[in-house]
Amino acid sequence: MSHTSPPAEPATNPQLAGSWSDWVGEHTTALIGIPLRIALIVVILLVLRAVAKRAITRVVQRVLEPSAGESERSRPRRPSRGAAVLHRDRSRARQRREQRARTIGSVLSSAVTIVLFMVGVAMVLDQVGIALGPLLASAGVVGLAIGFGAQSLVADYLSGLLIMVEDQYGVGDSVDLGEAVGEVEHVGLRLTHVRDLNGGLWHIRNGEILRVRNDSQEWARAVLDVAVSHDANLDTVYRVLEDTGRALREEPDFADVLLEDPAVWGVQSLDADGMLVRLAVKTVPLQQWGVTRELRRRVKEALDDAGVEIPFPRHAVWVRTDAAEGGREALTG
Repeated sequence: MSHTSPPAEPATNPQLAGSWSDWVGEHTTALIGIPLRIALIVVILLVLRAVAKRAITRVVQRVLEPSAGESERSRPRRPSRGAAVLHRDRSRARQRREQRARTIGSVLSSAVTIVLFMVGVAMVLDQVGIALGPLLASAGVVGLAIGFGAQSLVADYLSGLLIMVEDQYGVGDSVDLGEAVGEVEHVGLRLTHVRDLNGGLWHIRNGEILRVRNDSQEWARAVLDVAVSHDANLDTVYRVLEDTGRALREEPDFADVLLEDPAVWGVQSLDADGMLVRLAVKTVPLQQWGVTRELRRRVKEALDDAGVEIPFPRHAVWVRTDAAEGGREALTG
């Protein structure tokens, strides 16, 4: 009689089980610890970035908020002359300040992000087990090569940042940057755009700007040199110029443009044809040219009414006659 033996249970290999548990124990740190540490590094860097950006935003907002003095000055009041007129363009000055604050805040935020990113990459590579020494050495060599090649670019960005921090000029200002003379249309970290009198748009690298003349800050001066003949009475000329200047300031269209009464500075030069008398007055920025043109027109009319002669070039010509005709000498002027 046949009989069936019970099925045999699968045999376990103690050696295989032991090697698996050893492998899991040895690689627990790599499988769990390293990802956790990397995740912790990422979280810490994100928190630091958020804190830094929040601090920068608070500083920018504090700069943008009007101070108590500005709030008081911004209240409507009766228009006055003198130094108060210097603040008539506060809105444009505030816009320039906001632009500079936002640009600098953006630059600082980007710098913080780049620094934290580089630190995070270095820490993650260290956790993975990649040696940082050769990488840092290679990065130093590459950075040195890039620095030599992009030194002009770095100079442009640094110059642009300093221009904004020092408020050398802003959008809407009339500037002289050398060959480029005109109105500023854009101020960036690398380029400045200037629109000249003929409508051409200049793109100037900030690193190439060596000097700046800004005609739009605080106040300007209209200067008019008036030519009169040597026979003119200087007291009469001074009186006519002063009366003309005061009359101009009394008009409503120029009351808030002229910051003071025009003053006669005196005789500027003595030329062969006549004398130059200088008339000057402080004006609101960017209005000096219009004031000079209007003064020139009114002064011309006032001098004509006063009978003051405006000189014209004169030449003395000596004419020698032939000796056969008597050797006479004649002088004509």
